[in-house]
Amino acid sequence: MAKEIIVKEAMKTNLAVVDPSITVIEAAKIMKKRKIGNVIVVQDKQPVGILTESDILKKVVAEGKNPGEVLVKEVMSTPILITDPYISLEEAMKKMSKCNVRRLPVIEDDKLIGIITLKDISRMSPILREISREWHDITMRDESYYKRQVFSGKCEDCNTLSTNLKKVDGRLLCEDCIDALKYE
Repeated sequence: MAKEIIVKEAMKTNLAVVDPSITVIEAAKIMKKRKIGNVIVVQDKQPVGILTESDILKKVVAEGKNPGEVLVKEVMSTPILITDPYISLEEAMKKMSKCNVRRLPVIEDDKLIGIITLKDISRMSPILREISREWHDITMRDESYYKRQVFSGKCEDCNTLSTNLKKVDGRLLCEDCIDALKYE
């Protein structure tokens, strides 16, 4: 039986990271120079969002906004769904499909170490890409699955940056705030 490929073996590690306070035009120039479709938005060494070509098109260009005046933090997708480097490509693809995302930043020991995309998965395993297309045709986002995932961003109670946010009562909370709820 063939060895299962894990995320760490297929992810990109040469990440483009930006500060949330730069302008969209600055981020777009980085994306153009690096020939990539996204940048990870990092604050205090923690990923807090992702800015994609789609975000720029839908939230800046289509709205007639000036990309030289709009800040990344105003249009980035946040919070971001993250993944562990040691899950299988199949599991990562399932997470992307069920949560309707095409990119997963990879976190290990609370550090951003890479990103895995549907393109990376299809390059490593074309059959998984075909399965992903079928799943996507069947359903958009599986809300109950999505709510059980781990996110990176700001806790909605204490505003602390965390790579381990979880959905509780419709809010993304850090472990400390989740623990505090247990004792209320």
